Amino acid sequence: MDNIALIESFGDFKDEKGISKIDLMAIIEDALKTLLRKRYDSDDHFDVIVNPDKGDFQIFLNKTIVEDEMSEDDDLEIEISEAKKIDPTFEVGEDFTMEIPVAQLGRRNILTLKQILATKLQEHNNAMLYEQFRDRIGEIVIGEIHHIRHKHVILLDDEENEFILPKENQIPSDFFKKGESIRAIVESVDFKGSKPQIIISRTAPKFLEKLLELEIPEIQDGTIMLKKVVRIPGEKAKIAVDAYDDRIDPVGACVGVKGSRIHGVVRELRNENIDVIQWAKNPELLVKRALGNVIINKIDINEETNYALVYTPVEEISKVIGKQGQNIRLASWLSGFEIDVYREASEDDDVELKEFDDDIEAWVLEEFRKVGLTTAKSVLDKDTSTLLNMVDLEEETIEDVKRILKEEFEE
Repeated sequence: MDNIALIESFGDFKDEKGISKIDLMAIIEDALKTLLRKRYDSDDHFDVIVNPDKGDFQIFLNKTIVEDEMSEDDDLEIEISEAKKIDPTFEVGEDFTMEIPVAQLGRRNILTLKQILATKLQEHNNAMLYEQFRDRIGEIVIGEIHHIRHKHVILLDDEENEFILPKENQIPSDFFKKGESIRAIVESVDFKGSKPQIIISRTAPKFLEKLLELEIPEIQDGTIMLKKVVRIPGEKAKIAVDAYDDRIDPVGACVGVKGSRIHGVVRELRNENIDVIQWAKNPELLVKRALGNVIINKIDINEETNYALVYTPVEEISKVIGKQGQNIRLASWLSGFEIDVYREASEDDDVELKEFDDDIEAWVLEEFRKVGLTTAKSVLDKDTSTLLNMVDLEEETIEDVKRILKEEFEE
């Protein structure tokens, strides 16, 4: 096999992977030197010249001219009589350079060379893939579901690049079908063995950021700034936005008429509820906006400890906290303050005793009910001596009940 044929035998691979001719020649040079090291233990005495314009390469062996019958290594030394047959002017101690045809390497070494080339080409492709997607961390990619496994999903893009979507990076309500195209962001790129592994995510806040950029031109062109994005994947998210121009309503621009702009993002995130608020430099205002549409009477801010105490009417408590604590948790993440709630009871506020069944035993509550004391206020408004005459309970038990009611109802 001559040099040209050897190079052409890898033409299909080159075209398929998009490797340039210059890169391919560099790989061939590296592969040839690797073979020479295997064959001669070193490539120090060889020169490999690759000509990308001609698609050819040459191997030259540099030998040292020695006295006749003094050669200790025929691969690296040549006797003077042999050298003079080629050029009578040669002298002992000079360098003698000769070209080594590829065929002279032997069939086995040529096969080895092809294997080395294939390995080098794959390494090149892996390195290019790693560099390509390392620069795309945080960007959205689109892939088709190829395999669905218990702990992860494998996707392929249009160029047959493989993405891994782990279970923990999937939205809890995600349900995939083979052949379906989905979007995600590139989270990390690392080598697993010799092959790059591209990990993608649909749960990262960055994924929501990028979706908003796609759907809202003002974010993409920088007119509107995304100050912060927090989310509980598949459940609820809060985003804070601001505008360079005071004449622009950043919240309205993001939501769109009747939610038209945000709807596509919500659908992509499996109906994740998204609150959009306007960013504020004032911490008190930021916390208030982060909590959403709730009545707040007062907010005490401690900027040194990043702590906020929110005072709100009893009936607003459930709104402030939200389902499974989601609202107050997201508001804390968005504002950067640890938020606690203090409920302010009005004179008209009262709570039925049955609401305290987690802290007060049922038979004790029943004793109060028998005498018509069914709310917290009805018990707290009476002193202990009066209650001792009304209910069949020990004084210690009555004092415990009043303490619990004060802690829970009057806080």
